[in-house]
Amino acid sequence: MSSPNDGDAAYRAAVGIMLLNGAGLVFVARRIDMAAEAWQMPQGGIDDGETPRGAALRELKEEIGTDKAVVLGESRDWLRYDLPAELAGQAWGGRYRGQRQKWFAMRFTGSDGDIDLATEHPEFSEWKWVPPASLPRFIIPFKRQLYVDVLAEFAALLTPPAG
Repeated sequence: MSSPNDGDAAYRAAVGIMLLNGAGLVFVARRIDMAAEAWQMPQGGIDDGETPRGAALRELKEEIGTDKAVVLGESRDWLRYDLPAELAGQAWGGRYRGQRQKWFAMRFTGSDGDIDLATEHPEFSEWKWVPPASLPRFIIPFKRQLYVDVLAEFAALLTPPAG
């Protein structure tokens, strides 16, 4: 298995989280730092010395104010996306052309009241649960293929639990 520091240095090592609720819907949130309506699943960089799994759990808490989730699965490979040219020179100080991400599917074990976007460093203004198949429709175009790939990776986990 590859580590976060293996591979192309032009890509920032990061994680993404597909958070599923008991009804099989996926958490998405609207970014506060983009003029256009930009929704995404939680994601973020991997700190030095941190495992991808540890980073995913930390990012969940930092971005949506809760860690009430259990890991269901992890992507087999690192998935990548490239930033559009107009963002490549701005994001992350212009150091990266995009991100290489390890994705985690997680089952949310809390209640909607446990989600709190008013975190120490807020990234989102609002959130909602959406059907998995609709994810690509919500996502900004340069991440759309990545989301299609994540859906394919976790297809077997998208059925809500029985009961």
